[in-house]
Amino acid sequence: MHEQLLFALEVSLNGLMTGVLYSLVALGFVLIFKASGVFNYAQGVMALFAALTLVGFQSGQVPFAHLINAVFGSNIHHFGWHLPVILSILLTLLVMVLLAVVIEKLVLKHLINQEPIVLFMATIGLAYFLEGFGDLMWGSEIKRLDVGIPQGISESIENFTFESLGYGFFIDRLDIVATAVAAVLVISLTVFSQYSRVGRALRAVADDHQAALSVGISLRYIWVVVWSVAGFVALVAGIMWGAKSGVQFSLSLIALKALPVLMLGGFTSIPGAIIGGLIIGVGEKLFEFLMGPLIGGATENWFAYVLALVFLVFRPQGLFGERIIERV
Repeated sequence: MHEQLLFALEVSLNGLMTGVLYSLVALGFVLIFKASGVFNYAQGVMALFAALTLVGFQSGQVPFAHLINAVFGSNIHHFGWHLPVILSILLTLLVMVLLAVVIEKLVLKHLINQEPIVLFMATIGLAYFLEGFGDLMWGSEIKRLDVGIPQGISESIENFTFESLGYGFFIDRLDIVATAVAAVLVISLTVFSQYSRVGRALRAVADDHQAALSVGISLRYIWVVVWSVAGFVALVAGIMWGAKSGVQFSLSLIALKALPVLMLGGFTSIPGAIIGGLIIGVGEKLFEFLMGPLIGGATENWFAYVLALVFLVFRPQGLFGERIIERV
């Protein structure tokens, strides 16, 4: 019984770590929703595109190599050099900022004051475009991402828990790093949103586009800023998930797991994205541990969505979301 309890505690800790990775994706959704009231369906694909671009820069891969070879009959794939990790990350961040500028100029500026459903449909189109563009630019094969983040079981934690409790906890070092990164991100983004001039402008734009424009806030500038920050968050999420499971096109599906996180934490709360991710991460692991053997397992595939459905029924704004009151 004692060993089962310790195993349950280990499962919970691993669930917390997994929840942090969910939260990193959810943060991008929250940022854009707070600034524009739009649910960005493309956030998961942005994480994939950022990870693909980072691997391409690191390995010296020639962009659009497959297309170039098909058109000109050549056989080029790599430049023959490898970039340092820091330089690759900075170049990828620059690409994500340029992507934000392009999205604003080609998509968002034409949709000012449109209904939210129109903007949502635009992000769906953007998601499929980015997925195809990433495939064309960097290829569709599974890629290994290595940015120097330690991986594998933390021997120090295993030894400490074994000596203290008589049971060694298996905790991945990558998950520990992801937890630290997420903590820094959520604190930074909360301070940025609440206390910076740009952060206050973001909230003003989210409340009313016309009112924000009337007081001199540039809607186009704000959208470029928020999509750039969301691109940075997507890059961080892409690095963590790519290092954990490889860079492949199924990486874009992590956005689907971010949906229950947002429903629990609230679409407008940065801390809520973290808390919601932790609840989902721990909940799905513990439910699988306790109920999986009784009902056939594979509960992690649907537990988060059932929990989100319960929240939608009893608290649709989430734990930290703003209650929506409409006068009629």
